[in-house]
Amino acid sequence: MRVAIIGSGASGIAAAYYLKQASITDFTLFEKSDDLGGTWRDNRYPGVACDVPSHLYRFTFAPNAEWTRRCSPGAEIQGYMRDVAKQIGTFPKIAFGHEVIEAKFADGGWDVTTSKGPQGRFDAVISASGALHHPKMPDIEGLDSFAGGSCHSARWDDSVDLTGKRVGIIGSGSTGTQLTCALAEIAGTLTLFQRTAQWIMPLPNHPIAEEKRKEYRDDPAKMDGYYHYLASRFNEVFGDAVSGHNPEAYDHMVEACEENLRASIADPDLRAKLTPDYKVGCKRLVLSDGFYAAIQRPNATLETGAISKIEPQGVRMEDGTLHELDYLIYATGFHAHSLCHPMHIAGRDGRVLADEWADGNYAYRSVAVPGFPNWFMIGGPNSPIGNFSYLMTAELQAKYVVSLIEHASSGVTVEPKAAVTEAYNAELREAMNGTIWVSGCDSWYFDKQGRVASYPWQFSRFAEEMQAPDFADFLIGS
Repeated sequence: MRVAIIGSGASGIAAAYYLKQASITDFTLFEKSDDLGGTWRDNRYPGVACDVPSHLYRFTFAPNAEWTRRCSPGAEIQGYMRDVAKQIGTFPKIAFGHEVIEAKFADGGWDVTTSKGPQGRFDAVISASGALHHPKMPDIEGLDSFAGGSCHSARWDDSVDLTGKRVGIIGSGSTGTQLTCALAEIAGTLTLFQRTAQWIMPLPNHPIAEEKRKEYRDDPAKMDGYYHYLASRFNEVFGDAVSGHNPEAYDHMVEACEENLRASIADPDLRAKLTPDYKVGCKRLVLSDGFYAAIQRPNATLETGAISKIEPQGVRMEDGTLHELDYLIYATGFHAHSLCHPMHIAGRDGRVLADEWADGNYAYRSVAVPGFPNWFMIGGPNSPIGNFSYLMTAELQAKYVVSLIEHASSGVTVEPKAAVTEAYNAELREAMNGTIWVSGCDSWYFDKQGRVASYPWQFSRFAEEMQAPDFADFLIGS
């Protein structure tokens, strides 16, 4: 078997590990950048950190006793990804500077072309390119007219020093809140342009003492036990609360968010501006222990009015107010549903994946699409994302995908049956109707067809589904 892996972030690393475990060693990871990693390579803005506990945000096959905080800074996670890639021998398998442009299925295999030309024939392809890597800019007049410096949060300029500067941040989700916490301490003035208030769950991000790190070094079994404890708490309590499967935990979560707002914001006008008009969990929850304090600093301003346009001097509001700025940051997220974009993926009988997904992305259990034999995805449509540990999702899917590739190693092709895939997606859409995500808010979970691209069931069901393929659901070709 010769396997192509698209991307060298967490999904690609997990795929490489499990291919090796299956004694499939002829594979290449095609990486468009000059460094491995996805999310934590691209997002280097001040204050960037994971909001999943560090000892849960790791691979089961690569425990790490050296995390320095309860929730790790982005650079520390990126360092972890590099270390894991070295440990499992992935670096020599990565083709850096190779952006996959096209993959065509013909005569039982895939012809892959990158930005550096044709790369030959592969028996299977794993798309591990991620969902959150195409930056989304706001639709505001005059973006290019601003005379100061600017960037999207995922395209941070490391040379920029914002000390004493007049800084504006457009966007108040997880990224906007993290930037606010980091920059309010150094900026001359900071203005946060908030379109929608966020529910914020308090999550103290305390340092992990050296004594505790030594304890985990000396007793890996104890560290592993803590991983499984966190997985249980995060998935069965927090995750199930968000997805509507643990009402009692949900009530506690609502109470914690509301009390956090009441206790942290004394000014009734500011509290009103920061109070969402939708249910807790409808949007992805923000976890922070510093945002409310940061936005109340004397140099910080929360602007909730509508933006009219960007001008050379700054941001003009619809009421005529001009916020003069030196630097403007777009914390406006990503095109989360542009999976596999802009690659041209042509499957059996010339079927094009972009055409198949024109009315919305779909897949069999998030990992495969009818008509695309031996084409597999990690982080595909309706994968458990959002308030889950994505590394758990990626690792479970990687093992499942490798099981399919092992079956194909006998010289056959594997693709899901169309009827089974449609039945699965119909069940998924029906289950989504009962979730908090459709309770009356607009979020990045919604695709352009108005459907929620998340996972509506308990994480325990997902883990069970990923244990082993049911080959009765697949067409096996020669």
